[in-house]
Formats: sequence, C-alpha cells, structure tokens
Amino acid sequence: MALEDYRGTMQRCTRCSYCKWTLWDHLKSWRFAKGCPSIGYHNFQSYAAGGRLTAALSVLDGRSDYTDGFVDIVYQCQMCGACDVACKICRYDMEPLEALRELRVRLVEDGQLLPEHMLLIDNLKKENTMMVGKCKADRGKWADGLQVKDLTKEKAEVAFHAGCRLSFDPELSKVARAAIRLFKNAGVDIGIRGKDEDCCGGRAYEIGYKGEFQKFAQSNIEAWTNANVKTVITSCSDGYWAFKRLYPQTGTKIEFLHTVEYIDRLVKEGRLKFTKNIPEVVTYHDPCHLGRQAEPYVPWNGVEKRILGQMLVHEPKKPRYNGIFGVYDPPRNILNSVPGLKLVEMERIRENAWCCGAGGGVIDAYPELCSWTVAERLEEARATGAGAIVTACPWCERNFIDAIAASGVHMKVYDIMDLVQQAM
Repeated sequence: MALEDYRGTMQRCTRCSYCKWTLWDHLKSWRFAKGCPSIGYHNFQSYAAGGRLTAALSVLDGRSDYTDGFVDIVYQCQMCGACDVACKICRYDMEPLEALRELRVRLVEDGQLLPEHMLLIDNLKKENTMMVGKCKADRGKWADGLQVKDLTKEKAEVAFHAGCRLSFDPELSKVARAAIRLFKNAGVDIGIRGKDEDCCGGRAYEIGYKGEFQKFAQSNIEAWTNANVKTVITSCSDGYWAFKRLYPQTGTKIEFLHTVEYIDRLVKEGRLKFTKNIPEVVTYHDPCHLGRQAEPYVPWNGVEKRILGQMLVHEPKKPRYNGIFGVYDPPRNILNSVPGLKLVEMERIRENAWCCGAGGGVIDAYPELCSWTVAERLEEARATGAGAIVTACPWCERNFIDAIAASGVHMKVYDIMDLVQQAM
C-alpha cells in the first residue's frame, strides 16, 4: 500500500493521546505509565503517533514542505508499535504503525534520507548485512565446527536463520551455536546457509527501504524452497517479525518459528528436560518484534463502507492487529520450567512492554534517544528486585549489555538460550 491509502487513518485521529501511554487498565504506577519512548523523551506532541499523523497529512495535502525538523520527527521513533496497540483499544478503523511505515517509505522515495541510514543500506547492498563494517564472507564463521547441513548443497526440513547480529557479534553468536546443538540433539533435520545466508530485510523495511526488503525476502524464500525447507527457525526477533508478518504477504507457505516457540514445543513433548538447578531471580523483557508485532499475518482484500454515510465498517471483517497474540507464553513457559529459577514481572509486559530502544534505526541515527529508552527499561527491571534481565532478541541483548557497561548498573543479561543451556 501507499501513504495515500492511510489518509483515513490520518483524518480519523482524534488526538485522544492514548498513543502516548500504556493501556490504562494495565497501569500499575505513574512512574512506568508511558508507552511511547519518543514522546516520553521529547514531551512534544509532534513526536507522538497522533502528531506524526497530523504532520504526514499536512505534507500529503501540500500544506507543508519537507524540512529538517519534519524528517527528524519521522525518524526519532523506534517503530516499536506501542502506539498501535494503545490506539486499537478504542479504535477499529486506524492503522497508525502501518501509516508511519509508509511515511518513511515516502521519505526515502523522495530523497529525504539520513546519512546514518544510508551507511546501513550501502553495507546491506554490498555485504548483505546492515551491520556496518561486517562482510558477507565472514557471515558463516559462527557455525565453524558444528557439522550442520549446508543448505546451499544439501536439503533439510528445517532451516536455522542466525540473522545479522548473531552472525557477526562474537559475544552473542554462542546463542546460535547453542540452538543448533540443541536441535541436533533433539533429532531435528536442520541446516543453515552459512556465509550465503541473507539479511531478512526487516530493519531496512522499518527505516523506509521497502525495495531492499523485497529483494532479500525473495532471495531467502527462493533459497529455502530450493532446499525443500518446510520450517524456518530463528533466534532473532527482528528476523522473526519479518518472516511472520511480512514474508507471508508474498504468498509463501513456509512455517516460521522463533527458537523459544520450538523449545517450548520440545519441552511439552518431553523431548527436552531441564535437570539442573538455577537459583536466580530474573525478569523477562518482551522484544517488540517477538511480542506485539509478531501476530500472524492474515490476508484481507476487503473494502471500507459507511452505514448511512456515518459508521465505518469493513467487508469482510478486517484483521485487527492489537498485539495480544504475540509470542508471550513460550518464553515464560521455558523460564518457569527451569528448576530454582524465579520469574518476576516488570510493570509493562506483553503487548504493553517498553521498547529496549534499538529499533527503527534510532540506535544508529539518534543514540541519545536510544540510551534514554534503554535506561528506562533497565530501571524498570531493577525495580522488580531481579538480578538479571532475560530476553529473546540479540538486538535487545546487545543494547542492554552496552547500557549496563556504560552506566555501571549491576545486572546480568541473558538470552533465554543461555539459561536453557545451563539447565540441561
């Protein structure tokens, strides 16, 4: 769809300010009541979803021109989707997050680019990754010595997609290695593409480069199809979102799972048992792309109609993505299955979770907003009394690790796979 297709969303916004807060019936304190990091940081209407929709409509109608300030407002957003969840509590006829994505696409098409994002895309075009300074030739090194099938030469029912962060971050690549060992021990017919693995394209899509996303989606689907892959598993929440919500729009029938979903399945089937005691108190951070944005894609080709020229309806009924069907229970099921481990929850969880700060290109172009956002989440985690924060996204994990190192906060950071390994 194009930006023009979301004119209705822009016009229907009533400036109710729901997009600024977590869901009101879930509030537990004023301190952790905010839902949107951008408006929380700037405290100015233009940085809320409602403000951005107003600005977008003004440009769309020719009442405003592009300015540095306008571009800044558009990109100082992690695209975490908290505004979308809050909006849909009382509105069924708006798609603020989709509108904001298309606004970024329009900016890219019109040449309104950020230099920091251009560096990412240049590296993506040259080396198939948005991690600047990393090269495609090194992408498969994380799997050295694992003796796992090479899907460029062999076929397998299951493909493991490591993703850019786990492939190139030597401190975090252990997560991908542990996943492969676990699946092989469970008898899963699994393979990888190694150095030939492509970026999922999801982060490019989020900053407005839809064409680059489409290129990588087509490449990945073709490679998996040629290898007879039926299921793709990833430990990257960004990749999972791209696969779960965006790839099905191409018509692919491949099943996409996050590692936590597959591990939860193995535990329930009795194929994986935790026997070692881990006497720790932990809290779990719901990644935006594994949580509220990971609801399965549902095709819709209907139309909008008005009853008696007033009440808007969709025929047939339109899917309502409001975040509640994200991947929330599998990671908690795993943590609650580990002997000795105690899970305590933060105030903002599940579809109300506060973003880690690393999404939407903010970590690259606006590090100060990223730093403020992650500090807020770590303060919320510490308020639970937990000694460690657990997540299932390497981008969140890296952001937590770096923020803790810079601030001197005493808190451990785990990927859920770290605890799975310890408990086996």
